[in-house]
Amino acid sequence: MPGWLNPMVALDHLQQFLEMGGNVLLLIMVATFFMWAFILERIAYYQFAHKKVAQRAIDKWAARSDHTSWFAHAIRTQLISEVRQRTEQNMGLIKALVAIAPLLGLLGTVTGMVEVFDIMAATGTSNVRAMSAGVSKATIPTMAGMVAALSGLIFSNRLERRALRATQSVADSLELG
Repeated sequence: MPGWLNPMVALDHLQQFLEMGGNVLLLIMVATFFMWAFILERIAYYQFAHKKVAQRAIDKWAARSDHTSWFAHAIRTQLISEVRQRTEQNMGLIKALVAIAPLLGLLGTVTGMVEVFDIMAATGTSNVRAMSAGVSKATIPTMAGMVAALSGLIFSNRLERRALRATQSVADSLELG
């Protein structure tokens, strides 16, 4: 088995990466974990639960004999709204975590640069070896925050379009009389 497939080696590399990036990198990792947990929850919803939710709304509408009155239109609007609420669940959290990721990366940049300036003040020179840890703590969180945000942005846009299409499909299925 190659070394990088060994869980202990992978864990060691992850620990080294987190140390190079500083404490902010751990925050980015946690935020990214939650963002992807919500993204995967939405994908699972569409894969396993949405058809039942949509069919329940369609069946409730089909069971009604009146499709033309004001009250029937209000019921139709309510059914569409319930489907929309289910399809858009957690999308706000995903978008917030996508927006937070680059800001956490920027926080890592600032804290890393503060460390560089502390080293410069303590040594009185611009010792490159002494400053390299601070520079890595300034650049690695920025990169990690941007990668997390870009991956989340791609999937959140896809999920948002899917929610819109799913809601519109149910609305189109609820025929007016």
